[in-house]
Amino acid sequence: MSEKEEPRIGVFICHCGTNIAGVVDVKQVVDFTSKQPNVVFATDYTYMCSDPGQALIKDSIKEHKLNRVVVAACSPRMHEPTFRKTCQEAGLNPYLFEMANIREQCCWVHMGEPEKATEKAKALVKAALAKASLLEPLTPMEFNVERSALIIGGGIAGIQAALDLANAGFHVYLVEKEPSIGGHMAQLDKTFPTLDCSACILTPKMVDVGRHPNITLLTYCEAQEVEGFIGNFKVKILRKARYVDEKACTGCGVCAQKCPVKVPSEFDLGLGMRKAIYIPFPQSVPITHTIDKENCLYFTRGVCKVCEKFCPAKAIRFDQQDETIELKVGIIINATGYDLFNAKKLPQYGYGKYKNVITGLEFERLVNASGPTGGKIVRPSDGKTPKSVAFIQCIGSRDEHHGVPYCSRICCMASLKHAHQVKEKIPGAEVCVFYIDLRCFGKGYEEFLVRVQDEGIRLVRGKVSEIYENPETGNLRLRLEDTLLGEVMETEFELVVLAVALVPRAEAPALQTLLKVSRGADGFFLEAHPKLRPVETHIPGIFICGCAQGPKDIPDTVAQASAAAAQAAIPLSQGKVTAEPLTAYVLEDYCSGCGVCEAICPYKAIELKEVEEGKRRAEVNEALCQGCGLCGAACPSKAIVLRGFTEPQLMSQIEALSSV
Repeated sequence: MSEKEEPRIGVFICHCGTNIAGVVDVKQVVDFTSKQPNVVFATDYTYMCSDPGQALIKDSIKEHKLNRVVVAACSPRMHEPTFRKTCQEAGLNPYLFEMANIREQCCWVHMGEPEKATEKAKALVKAALAKASLLEPLTPMEFNVERSALIIGGGIAGIQAALDLANAGFHVYLVEKEPSIGGHMAQLDKTFPTLDCSACILTPKMVDVGRHPNITLLTYCEAQEVEGFIGNFKVKILRKARYVDEKACTGCGVCAQKCPVKVPSEFDLGLGMRKAIYIPFPQSVPITHTIDKENCLYFTRGVCKVCEKFCPAKAIRFDQQDETIELKVGIIINATGYDLFNAKKLPQYGYGKYKNVITGLEFERLVNASGPTGGKIVRPSDGKTPKSVAFIQCIGSRDEHHGVPYCSRICCMASLKHAHQVKEKIPGAEVCVFYIDLRCFGKGYEEFLVRVQDEGIRLVRGKVSEIYENPETGNLRLRLEDTLLGEVMETEFELVVLAVALVPRAEAPALQTLLKVSRGADGFFLEAHPKLRPVETHIPGIFICGCAQGPKDIPDTVAQASAAAAQAAIPLSQGKVTAEPLTAYVLEDYCSGCGVCEAICPYKAIELKEVEEGKRRAEVNEALCQGCGLCGAACPSKAIVLRGFTEPQLMSQIEALSSV
């Protein structure tokens, strides 16, 4: 459309079934709209986003020679790309389209007020028309894509995503901060509801990652800096010194056998011990030892070096230093997983005070054949086999005041699995699960619940209010109300297992700053859309999966990891990406070079550059710009303009709304 051509606007009002039409008088809005300036066609349809609805728009553009389109429907976040594509297919520049949200911003907030909702819908459409008259055609930008991927986090989510992308032919850098990949799944004994051996499922995948020619495994490493944009991310990785030559180490274990220093094992959650030179667990990948600098006698006292003396491969390197690796990748997948809620924050349960109160993950290490007790369930206080075990649900979960408000999803099934394992390993043991609600939502989960009930496991609906210890026996007294019987009761058990909440990783805030992505109110990383874009973030080229996005079980984690890999493979396979043109640009004659925009830009897309001696101007890297508008709002000289949201366009909307 030429600049002199008058706007010819077509307006399409959506019923959205009864979401809109059940509150707003759609026909009245159409009649009102048809009388507005520059409107040459106005109509309504039941579902504008459907194929017939889109066909109606395309036919109307051609028939009425429309050069602007306004759709009044749901949130632009949901269907703006749909309608832009529709306009483009009809030969119209997709950025000559404007959308009015008369569902979320109108109908859904004015239920039971049809007259008010109808008047508000008219006002919103009028504002959209005002802006549409001033829209200008824009051209998307195109960039080449580096055909490699960075995955942060080496748990089951990161492992699955890495294998999927590597098998698709792309090179993958898998970064894990611990000495081995495997994550929390490596600590588990069995998985519910099938009771498969966790290691039997996970270990082959870990080995595949370690051997895959398209995967560079970077364990004991952390991402430090991330710059750039989709297709062209520049990443700095800190490789921490192991003080062991990874290529030379054979994992024979002689060094650990000879090492005189024993410290609590992080992998066994302090229930077992490890040496100052160690591998986290027998199936570690890579099978390379690491020296714990904080506990090694050579680093703390300048003595020992026993490991160096006895290492048959001569792999010990006390002079090894941390190093920085620089990578260039096309996409990034965040698969950083979860932490466990600190049950010490709820002192009424006695965790950290009474040795025989443990968490579910600690129970996993006790029951695991490769754990510190060889798979025997024993009491931490005295090593005796408990004849009565209680499992308490929702420790920190669904607790707005002292924990987290959400359900952690896996805890009910994990505790039922643990209860079954007690019955399996300690015949005749008394086992009881205390719960608020049992949420067995997955495939085969309800059947597993019936199975454990048939095994004689008691299920008591009631929240335990307090646990205290009998100091003579080490047994634990539980005080609670059975809400089904309406009775306050006290009961005694030899071992208590707490199902603690899943919470975001402690590193999540730092990673949020690093990747410039959003987190939700719960602290987990936020997806672009919970239904339509569940593994994408608002930063193009950065994806999330697994428990980094929110609590979920292993099947859902693996499915989401494969989904993230599939989405990431799209730009990698195409070799180029198209970016939104709704970016900022600088009016050079107005720019004073004050630097306010550079300081406030969250995406580091603005840089001050010297244009002549003593004179600076702001310059926008449009590939980095995400169109947030902060720079334009902060600029004291009004020297920065955001395409598609210029001041005349926004002011026209305000004036239209104020004139209704």
